Amino acid sequence: MDRFIEIALTKRDVRVKVKLLDDLAPKTCEIVWNALPFEGEAFHGKYARNEVYTFVPAPGANPGRENSTITPIPGDVTAFWFDRSIIATKSHGYSAESDPYAHDEVVDLAVFYERNNLLLNPDYGFVPGNVFGTVVEGLEKFADACQDLWRAGALGESFAYRRL
Repeated sequence: MDRFIEIALTKRDVRVKVKLLDDLAPKTCEIVWNALPFEGEAFHGKYARNEVYTFVPAPGANPGRENSTITPIPGDVTAFWFDRSIIATKSHGYSAESDPYAHDEVVDLAVFYERNNLLLNPDYGFVPGNVFGTVVEGLEKFADACQDLWRAGALGESFAYRRL
């Protein structure tokens, strides 16, 4: 039976419906599903290009690579497990002192809304993400809101995930 989640940019009041890819990323899907709901500060991807994401404290052990990619396409929903030393670097704009998500391990949950993405971080090289969901409804309006987030700023915006 298919499982679905909703991802929303709360301030902009836009949302997408996402089908979990249980057949391709079963461990990642189970970890995310069991942790829902959650909400965090919204960020626009600095390196990846067309990505909006949030950080959450790691809800479970790193599942390893499942259905991973470095070239996500529009509608891909991904998860990245990072330890504190990778996130809390000055070049990322986060620090252990200022980052509210400065846990020993965090998960970056992202939605890619346009083409031509490359998960390459100048500090670390390629950063594969586990594609655990695909947007099945609402991507066009969501992409417009993501472009607005890029141009107008993310301050005060949150990214919310919940089961459907």
